[in-house]
Amino acid sequence: MQELPFGGNNMKGKVVGTKGHIIEVMFDGEKPAIHDILILEEDNSVKMEVYASATDETLYCYLLEPSRKIFRGAVVINTKESLKIPVGENVLGRIMDIFGNPYDAKGPIKSKEYRSLFQDKIEFDEIEPPRKVLETGIKAIDFFSPILSGGKVGLFGGAGVGKTILLTEIIHNVVILHKEDNISIFAGIGERAREGQELHESLDKSGVLSKVALVYGPMGENPVVRFRTANAAAALAEHFRDKSSKNVLFFLDNIFRFAQAGYELATLMNTIPSEGGYQATLSSEIASLQERLISTKSGTITSIQAVYVPSDDITDAAVQSIFPYLDSIVVLSRNVYQEGRFPAVDLLASNSAGLNSEVLGEEHYNALIDSQTLLKKAESLERIVALIGETELSAQDQMVYKRARILQCYMTQNFFVTEAQTGKKGAYVPINQTVKDVVDILTGKYDDTPAETFLYVSTLKSLVT
Repeated sequence: MQELPFGGNNMKGKVVGTKGHIIEVMFDGEKPAIHDILILEEDNSVKMEVYASATDETLYCYLLEPSRKIFRGAVVINTKESLKIPVGENVLGRIMDIFGNPYDAKGPIKSKEYRSLFQDKIEFDEIEPPRKVLETGIKAIDFFSPILSGGKVGLFGGAGVGKTILLTEIIHNVVILHKEDNISIFAGIGERAREGQELHESLDKSGVLSKVALVYGPMGENPVVRFRTANAAAALAEHFRDKSSKNVLFFLDNIFRFAQAGYELATLMNTIPSEGGYQATLSSEIASLQERLISTKSGTITSIQAVYVPSDDITDAAVQSIFPYLDSIVVLSRNVYQEGRFPAVDLLASNSAGLNSEVLGEEHYNALIDSQTLLKKAESLERIVALIGETELSAQDQMVYKRARILQCYMTQNFFVTEAQTGKKGAYVPINQTVKDVVDILTGKYDDTPAETFLYVSTLKSLVT
């Protein structure tokens, strides 16, 4: 952690209360600003961040790292500096925590530049809206909920339905296969340390690690570190956005853990929760993060965020607080997962701001509308089929149901990142090929082919009509 300056008596206060990682301090003179770092006079390595006012006279602070040297009456010094993280070319290829300490055993991260974890908001006239599709090679995403370059996408799903695998596949396809001159930032919040190690090794083997920086606050870390990991990674992304004209790819796994860490800290401060049970500041915390991950005239940030859905309840308050900021939504369904179709994307629930003819082109847009219409009609037939069987449907309804099944099976795909587990080679499918195949399905070219034939085929070129 970088050394921080400190000064005279007017900058001193004292600890008046402690509760876990929340420290309550009092200053007789000038009060510190929000996000100022306080250090313990007895040991300057013990640092805490000013978070909010507790009373008219006291302030709540986050204890950044556990310490037994904190006690009531202990003297603290205001550094008048916020927490900073190393930025620049030297952080690329490295994996670190919010303090800039390395996880990769490659020695200290030396940098001439440091950036505060907290930045001023971008002026409205500097914001650049996303207008172009970022191809991922994943059929279900590229066709039904395309990711916009410079936009935000959320991967929503409950436990064990494949959010992290899908996110990792996107990283593989966009970062490793494309190998464009982009910078990638990965933020791991509250997830398994093993997954971070595996991703780091995968990026290293593929030769793209030199264009990637990873910031981790794994599940074993205290809530303060997990809470601030997103801010640290955002600071890195902002640096590369502002310093270069390259597209910054920002991957976050998992943003729900960010909200959860904030809830843990709010509980320690005895704050009154919102009606949904979460901290009252949930919306503002999500907003302050999301509004930093935007594209400007200087450069772009394309943000791809995994969102854990507790108990598969999409109406959960933390989940709902994320929706307004997204340009694309990919919903993973447990029902689809249990049917053995991977990725388990709910084709109708997923959506994108790019679903218009200007962005997609006429052929893709028309095929998309026809596909959604087909799937909605088939969905309405599901109950009838479950009760009396498919053969009792009218000839027209049988055709609709069959084509919908074919389309659903076609949207399955083998992933590169699961080759070791499945033994099946991964596939990358360009958008134009996906659109062509879907058009062929919709026009009845494969009506006589069993739907199961289309499971995990990359394209339809190999199928015999």
